[in-house]
Amino acid sequence: MSDSPHLDTAAVPSGSGCQECEAAGGWWVHLRRCAACGHIGCCDSSVGQHATGHFRETGHELMRTFEPGEDWFWNFRTESVVAGPELAPPLAHPADQPTPGPAGRVPTDWRDRIHR
Repeated sequence: MSDSPHLDTAAVPSGSGCQECEAAGGWWVHLRRCAACGHIGCCDSSVGQHATGHFRETGHELMRTFEPGEDWFWNFRTESVVAGPELAPPLAHPADQPTPGPAGRVPTDWRDRIHR
């Protein structure tokens, strides 16, 4: 578990998609949930890389995958997969939300636009 001083396991997710991508009408590849505050951001393969941006802006170092069927945590400070705390539900975006997503906004050439 992280030693982050601001960890709030009761924080609910900020939505079912990346906050910044939603606000801009954009799209994402995969989603990540901040264990400290519940912020949902997109992964580093996504154009916006908003989960990393959230870490840089806030210092909230522990993120959990927000993908159905996955349960790992990433620590941005140590740059490693780590054990994490039990978080308040939901633990993933809705199963009917496509990955990448959201439906209707993912460009047909999305594979050419992602960060590798």
